[in-house]
Amino acid sequence: MKPRRPAVTTRLRATVLAALLTVLAVCTGDAAARIYPYGPRHRSISDLGNQYIPFHAHLQDLLHGRAHGGLLLNWQSGYGTSFLPDLGTYLSSPFALLVAAFPKDRIDLAVYLVTLLKMAAAAAAMASLLLALRPGRWWAAGLLGASYALCGWSVLEASYNLMWLDGLIAFPLLCLVGEWVRGGRRPLLGPVVVALAWTANFYTAYMATIGAALVLLVRLLTTGGPTGAGHRIRVLLRAAATVLLGIGLAAPLLFTVFLGTRHAYPGWSRNFAPAPWTDVFARTLPATYSFSTPALFLGTGTLLLACALAFHRAVPRRERFGWAGLVVLVALSIQWKPTHLFWHVFATPNGSPYRQTFVLSGLLVIAAWTALSYGVPGGRALAGGAGVLAAGAVCAAFSRTVTVYTYPLFGLGLAAVVGGLVLLGRAGRTPAESGERAGGVRGAERTGPADSARSPGRVRVRRWQPVAAALLLVGAQAGQAAATTAYADRVKIHRLDDYAPWGRHLDEEAAAVAGADAWPRYRTDPGRGQTTGNDPLLVGGEGGSYYSSMTPDPYTRTMAALGDGWTSRGRSMQSLDNPVTDAIFSVGARVRSAPDGKGAVTVTRTAAPPLVTVRPPGPVPHFGRSPFRNQELLLGAHVYTYADTCPADTDVFYSAPDFTGVARLGGGAPVELRGGQRGRRAAMQPMGRAPGGAAVTPHPHGRTGCLSRTGLATAVAHLTRTGARSVQVTDDAVRAQLPPGSRGTAVFAMPRISGWQCRAGRGADRPARSYLGLVAVPLTGSTTSVSCTFRPPGLRLGSAVGGLALAVLVGAAIVRRVRRGADGRRGPASHRPFTEPTGGSHRVDTGAHQALR
Repeated sequence: MKPRRPAVTTRLRATVLAALLTVLAVCTGDAAARIYPYGPRHRSISDLGNQYIPFHAHLQDLLHGRAHGGLLLNWQSGYGTSFLPDLGTYLSSPFALLVAAFPKDRIDLAVYLVTLLKMAAAAAAMASLLLALRPGRWWAAGLLGASYALCGWSVLEASYNLMWLDGLIAFPLLCLVGEWVRGGRRPLLGPVVVALAWTANFYTAYMATIGAALVLLVRLLTTGGPTGAGHRIRVLLRAAATVLLGIGLAAPLLFTVFLGTRHAYPGWSRNFAPAPWTDVFARTLPATYSFSTPALFLGTGTLLLACALAFHRAVPRRERFGWAGLVVLVALSIQWKPTHLFWHVFATPNGSPYRQTFVLSGLLVIAAWTALSYGVPGGRALAGGAGVLAAGAVCAAFSRTVTVYTYPLFGLGLAAVVGGLVLLGRAGRTPAESGERAGGVRGAERTGPADSARSPGRVRVRRWQPVAAALLLVGAQAGQAAATTAYADRVKIHRLDDYAPWGRHLDEEAAAVAGADAWPRYRTDPGRGQTTGNDPLLVGGEGGSYYSSMTPDPYTRTMAALGDGWTSRGRSMQSLDNPVTDAIFSVGARVRSAPDGKGAVTVTRTAAPPLVTVRPPGPVPHFGRSPFRNQELLLGAHVYTYADTCPADTDVFYSAPDFTGVARLGGGAPVELRGGQRGRRAAMQPMGRAPGGAAVTPHPHGRTGCLSRTGLATAVAHLTRTGARSVQVTDDAVRAQLPPGSRGTAVFAMPRISGWQCRAGRGADRPARSYLGLVAVPLTGSTTSVSCTFRPPGLRLGSAVGGLALAVLVGAAIVRRVRRGADGRRGPASHRPFTEPTGGSHRVDTGAHQALR
């Protein structure tokens, strides 16, 4: 008898197969769609191009020491904003560090590689989990692991929201932690895995933790070993302690992210409306796409096995109905508003409302593995599963998400899967079992010398049948996944907004910014003609544009009062091309270019005050309704004319935040404004130079202001003369030397966001004051220096909680080591923690199970 392959080797083969199959399917689909890096179509769509690629570019600069700012503060975006919450939201995955190995102009390739590796890691983790739950054939575990990583949620949605892919990895890992807890194993490693999952992406880790808890409950109710309420409660308590300890280890990051969310501009709220069930069933099929429905595609083979589980009588009843029932309950929970809110931390997301779909996909994969691990389902079970699958496919015919590719791919996949399973089932039968199934006991009794003579031929048939079965099953999964990936690549580029990838135009912008940059003497703004909402992170400089879920509320409100525009309901702030605000924020160089990449890149230099200026004593003014007047209040000088007739050679600016359309000054070039739409606000626009004595007709939708360049130059000269003599800027602090006798208020050219602590001279640190939304420090004339230091809210408390959790973990490790030493001196332990028998506690069909080994 051939010895059993060691469990470690089996698991290694399964994980490698799962990872390779996932990468192969994704790359094949992308190549078929001729998308980057395999063709001319780029993949820089939606938030991938607008947020995540720029943030990864900033991380790349940070790792190479080129960024302005550090882990706590980002000097490049929003005129200075907190960075740690962004890091914890978008960049805290260990895979993100791989961008350091690529040059800046290959950031798109770096992010693509990170995406592939995350999907491969998710496949490997699921394959390992399946073999931990039940024994079975390694290639089957690898195939189902790849099915999980290639689910519709992954290739259609998470592929361009790549931090969600950390949740795809977290779910099987946290389920493995549940297995360790249930068996009393790895008590120190468990919290570390939980901490890594919650650090990588807390949002999807929250959902993955709920899913892993449900899996643990089903395992406690359906498997053998110690039973009873007492044992189950003890396991659940250990699991809760493991999760809490792991979350505690991640607290320094989690607390800052949580408070960063609390201090962010609120954005918009959305009411949840369940998707039609016809669309839900349609999304289980290949080559379908819809932004507001759950992407449940897993491959026909996985779904057939999952549907056949309830009809597979070789599976013990408790497991059969436990897993099937859990799948049904979770499927219903994503459609019911109270449970939908629970899945999403009690807030309906602004984007896709089914972000927990990956957990349901994982449960379906576990259900499929459970069915297969007890032997290939027989004809009755396969017929039942196919009937359920066919019913869902018929319901899906009424959905608009179905395409011309859907049913051909579904039919071909179903035929290949059924053929593969039939071959696999036959390969698991011995000659005697075949006789028994053909003629019952009598058939077995008639087996004689003639049958024995034929048995070698039957054994040779059995050798090729598993290979053919594996090829059919793998081909069906990889083919459907690759086709769905290719379809998704094509459809997303047409349905979602897209952004130019790195190319010649961005090279020119980056070179222009680098040539003009003189931080911290003045800021260099990459400009109003944006390639993305995060151009300062992408090409450098210290600009006003900033797009994040953490965009601070004070910054959004301050810039809106000054006439700035936004998208994403205030979360994506634009650079305001205005010389007054440039003076306020010490912008000494501004890059101008066309967003389509066809225009020339130019740099405009102007005189700018230092980063720290002084306003005279007196009460702090308050913003009003006019953005022109608000700019003057913050500048400290009157520079605009509001009459219908503008003085000669003044610059005309037009503000109509709620207007969508075109405005022009006389016969000048038209200027487009895009405001008044949902989530959009139009920025104040420069209209050109007013001819001498010419009337400027007021526009019915907004306000017009005429800027005196002479008046502005005088105001800038005054702020420079009375402002800081020198300014020192570090990664998280600003220090300035002021003229002797300075009185009034020192105003720092950065938004007053939570976390700034300031002092005058050698005084005590106090929370920074606000001067019309900017950081401010009162001056009495007795000091010549001011300084401000930034610490993100929640960092101190999170660090304390993290330190306590680490102390508990280290203490537990020491106690465990001492106990092991004591046990070694006393002799072998009298008992071991419970571990479920490898083969389960129920009888299994021997021949069918052998086919899976």
